[in-house]
Amino acid sequence: MEQIQVGGGSSRNGAARLDTLPEDCISMVVSHTSPRDACVVASVSKTVKSAAESDLVWDKFLPPELSSLVPPRSLDFSSKKEIYMSLANDSVLIDDGKKSFWLEKGSGKKCYMLSAMDLKITWSDCPAYWKWKKDPESKFEKVAKLRHVCWFEIRGKISCGMLSKGTHYSVYAVLKIGGSGSRGLDDTPMEALVGFAGEEAASKTFVLLEPKGTYPRGGYSSGSFREVSTGCSWIEIPVEEVEEERETDRSVEEPKERGDGWSEVKLGNFYNGDGGCDDDGNEIEFSIMGTEQEDWKSGLIFQGIEIRPMNEGD
Repeated sequence: MEQIQVGGGSSRNGAARLDTLPEDCISMVVSHTSPRDACVVASVSKTVKSAAESDLVWDKFLPPELSSLVPPRSLDFSSKKEIYMSLANDSVLIDDGKKSFWLEKGSGKKCYMLSAMDLKITWSDCPAYWKWKKDPESKFEKVAKLRHVCWFEIRGKISCGMLSKGTHYSVYAVLKIGGSGSRGLDDTPMEALVGFAGEEAASKTFVLLEPKGTYPRGGYSSGSFREVSTGCSWIEIPVEEVEEERETDRSVEEPKERGDGWSEVKLGNFYNGDGGCDDDGNEIEFSIMGTEQEDWKSGLIFQGIEIRPMNEGD
């Protein structure tokens, strides 16, 4: 039987042959492709469109555990395709509002954001260092605002069984700077680790939580000088010396704007194997740490950690 290449530009003869199959057979064939391919092949003819949009096809693209994962109202649609598109176009809150979940539109791979409330943030229970507050641009009830710390540490984890198997994932911190400015976030890289629990980190990188060269607002820099902590006081040093200290062999990831009022910085990558990290009970852990120097940091608003399939070039 001639192979029909749904996503790779099928020939007219191939399209015609698909069109002559019974509708349920067409649905079965399309269900073994991808959501992106199903949308493409629907343009072949009315018969193929009807088959490609059937519940038989789109049920295959939805996670089998969906009914136990998301609130019932998220499934209140007339077709499986409408449910899929709803989850691909917008996230839904799960786990008592501590996580958000959605599907990557083209592949149906599972994506998550863990809210700051679902992470371990050192000193977050002390109002002098961190403040929990509402933010109209956040999808969660509260975000964490950094007031003033020199020991910066955020840790989180997620079960491999919650993720799509056989998938390369990237991990991002989602954040922004408060209106009153920041201190110590654009000059001293922090260490970011991503990997399986109990094993050596699969990914290690260094990150800035504010783009390099974004000098703090609110009076922490003056002209060609920059205030730097010595542990118990602040001294002014020339900006050139701060820049020279940054120049190292290691690459440093910097935040990029997302278009939703937030920025994101990449923490690392990992691969969730076909066996789901060999055991669905296994976990992926990730962390950001800035504890080696006594540099005080402030002004960060932290929404959470996002886990989504890698894009080409990541």
